[in-house]
Amino acid sequence: MTSQIELKSGTAMAPADPVLRDFRNFLFLVWKHLNLPEPTDVQYDLAAYLQKGPKRSVIEAFRGVGKSWVTSAFVCWLLLNNPQLNIMVVSAAKDRADAFSTFTKRLIAEMPILEHLKPGKGQRDSNIAFDVGPAGASQSPSVKSVGITGQLTGSRADVIIADDVESLNNAMTSTMRDLLSERIKEFDAVLKPGGRVIYLGTPQTEMSIYNRLPERGYEIRIWPARIPADPDKYQGRLAPFVMRMIQDGKGPGTPVDPKRFHDLDLLEREASYGRSGFALQFMLDTSLSDQDRYPLKFRDLMVTSLDPRMAPVKLMWASDPDKRLDIPMVGLQGDAYHRPMWMAPEMAEYTGCVMAIDPSGRGKDETAYAIVKHLNGWLYVVASGGFKDGYGEATLKGLALLAKQHGANKIIVEANFGDGMFTQLLKPVVSRIHAVEIEEVKHNQQKERRICDTLEPVMNQHRLVFDQAVIEHDHKGTSEPIRQLMYQMSRITRDRGSLAKDDRLDVLAMAVGYWAESMARDTDKAHEEHLESLRDKAYEDFIELVHRNTNSGYEIDEPSWLN
Repeated sequence: MTSQIELKSGTAMAPADPVLRDFRNFLFLVWKHLNLPEPTDVQYDLAAYLQKGPKRSVIEAFRGVGKSWVTSAFVCWLLLNNPQLNIMVVSAAKDRADAFSTFTKRLIAEMPILEHLKPGKGQRDSNIAFDVGPAGASQSPSVKSVGITGQLTGSRADVIIADDVESLNNAMTSTMRDLLSERIKEFDAVLKPGGRVIYLGTPQTEMSIYNRLPERGYEIRIWPARIPADPDKYQGRLAPFVMRMIQDGKGPGTPVDPKRFHDLDLLEREASYGRSGFALQFMLDTSLSDQDRYPLKFRDLMVTSLDPRMAPVKLMWASDPDKRLDIPMVGLQGDAYHRPMWMAPEMAEYTGCVMAIDPSGRGKDETAYAIVKHLNGWLYVVASGGFKDGYGEATLKGLALLAKQHGANKIIVEANFGDGMFTQLLKPVVSRIHAVEIEEVKHNQQKERRICDTLEPVMNQHRLVFDQAVIEHDHKGTSEPIRQLMYQMSRITRDRGSLAKDDRLDVLAMAVGYWAESMARDTDKAHEEHLESLRDKAYEDFIELVHRNTNSGYEIDEPSWLN
């Protein structure tokens, strides 16, 4: 590589120089100018992908590999070969985007090979928006930097460099992620026909916008710091460079870029960052983060068709693939619904039914409800949904009819709305349709933490059983995923504001929390007690039959199961 280039101080090579048609050669010149060692194999591989990659691409490389510096050199190379290009640099923070464009401008000012690209008289010449000398008149600068929350429209670009547009500060909650997702859609309004968008970044969780970009036609290429133990985790997105190392016999844990980060260096960084931090920042592996971050998993539930009056007295959970249900699933990747592995043939009537309601003001969120029944330590979710009419007559009547349909023994209402006004409106309607006790509950704990603390233990013990019809209705009932119960369940974290909407999940937690004391009952003991009551009843029936037939002159043999 180095032998192909003759570097002459103070001499500008023509853009048409065939040597410079390969960006890797130009990258060598930039590193030489910066008094850096020759680019590493990974940096050369990044350079090749920048030059020949698709029009929509995502580069994920471990922290410290120099992807921003390589890309800044790429911007200079693009302008060297075509000064008429307009390039926009976008970052989560405006100062980061400005730093990118400032570094690019310094390279143009300092490198002899780029001297002719310096802004001329009458051209834009600031660090955040500048023209290159040979560029023709244009409303858009040759290079412009902007924050993701700034004014994206108003300029046009042939190339958009999205350098770390996602950060912890703008992607911590669902609302923030949705807003960020909408902002990056504006790239298409800025991009010229045939233009290119290149993302540089590190995903923080599976909910990262980067992992959703393939749905919009983007290709993701990943360079982790080490050879991963399980390449399949990366879903075919590992760079071919890394896959060749694996095919050449490089074992798990081998440094991918040993010239910059040797094994001891990576071990020190892992000790400093911690396992989860290292997995994210250096291995670009979100699986550990998602496992810890999202506590409620569908695979911990049992899903089956439930009878409205009775349920099996005992169930057994399993997550075997042959028990997986093929129904709409909005959870995280790898999660799934499962049928019970076994259900007792004996059935019994539910011992209780509670309806939880979270009221909302008119025109605001839904008035959400959940109905949960109890039997022998298992909780059965038989209904969930919401009304958009706030506290209107139709909503009040609908709730009362649902309570009657499912035989609710009690209704609990979140009292934080209107200081109990909703309860007062609901009482006369309920007394007319389905007279049942209504109790108000107040919460002062952080909502997300309370929901997780209530549901996670019950789900981890596999005590929560869903009627399959509830899940299907939840999926069909609204076109907005954020309003679906199962979407909210799979996306909640203990972080404040982690969900844009949490009404349906909140009422489910209220209903489950009501039965918390009953959950302490041992299910095996409850099953045995139920069988014992059945035996006692059968024995009493047999004794009665014996007496009745003895008085009639018949002889009855005692059944063997009573011995």
